[in-house]
Amino acid sequence: MSEDIGAGAPGSGALDHVHIVLVETTHSGNIGAVARAMKNMGLANLTLVRPQSFPDEAAYARSSGATDVLDRARVVDSLDEALAESSLVLGTSARGRKVPWPVVNPRDAAGMVTGYREQGTVALVFGRESNGLSNDELQRCHYHIHIPSNPEYSSLNLAMAVQVICYELRMHHLMGETSDVARQLLQPLMRPGDEGWDRPPASVGELEGFYDHLEQALVDVDFHSRDNPRQLMTRLRRLFQRAHPDRMEVNILRGALTAIQKTAGTAEPARKQEQD
Repeated sequence: MSEDIGAGAPGSGALDHVHIVLVETTHSGNIGAVARAMKNMGLANLTLVRPQSFPDEAAYARSSGATDVLDRARVVDSLDEALAESSLVLGTSARGRKVPWPVVNPRDAAGMVTGYREQGTVALVFGRESNGLSNDELQRCHYHIHIPSNPEYSSLNLAMAVQVICYELRMHHLMGETSDVARQLLQPLMRPGDEGWDRPPASVGELEGFYDHLEQALVDVDFHSRDNPRQLMTRLRRLFQRAHPDRMEVNILRGALTAIQKTAGTAEPARKQEQD
C-alpha cells in the first residue's frame, strides 16, 4: 500500500524520517512560520536548539493551525544533542567556505534525503536569522545546501528557506509515487479532455459548425466578404483551434453569434446550436 503523502497527522507521512533543526532562533514567530511551512509540505518533526523564546503566543499565532507540529517540537541545549540520532545531516549555507565542502542545491538535496528513508534519520539544519550557521556548526554537516537565490538580493528569511527545501522534498517524493493521490496532485489540468475538466472537448463536427456559423455572422454584419476573404477565416480558425474549446464554450460562442445576427436583423442562423 502507498505511503500517506498528505500534510496530515504528525508521524504518519512518507517524510517522517526528516527532521528540521533550527539553531538559536531569535524570533519565536519564525518558529511558528516554519511549522506552517513544514505542515504544508507534509513534514512533522521539528527540533529547536536553544530558541530565545519558546513556546509562546507568537509562535502559535504564526503557525496558522500547525499547532501539532509545535506541540511535539523537541527543545534541546546543543546542536550535538539535536543531531545525535541522525545518520545524515545537511546544513543550509549562504556563503562559500575557505575549506571547500560538498554542496548541493535544494533539488538534488531532496533526492538524497527522500532516498535515505530506509537508512536512518535525516537532519536538515537551519541557522540564526542574522548570520546563519557558524563554521563549527557547518562542519558537523555531511553536505551543505545552497539555495541559488538572486546574487544581488540573496536574503531569505528563515521560514522562506525552510519552505523552499520542504517543497523540493515533497515534489521529489510525489514524483516517485505511483498512487492515485500523487497522480492527481501532479497531473496538470489545462484543457478539455484532461481529467477533472467539467465538459468534453468540442468535436471536429461541432467546431466546423461553429466556423460556418462564425463566417456567416461576420458576413451578415459586413465584417467579412466571401468574395475577398483574405486570410480572416484561416486566422480565426487557427485562433480557436489553439484555444481547444470545450462543447459548452462552443455553444456559448454560437449563442453569442445568434444574438448578433438577431440584432443585425439578418436571416435565421445557418444551423441551430446544440444544447448541452
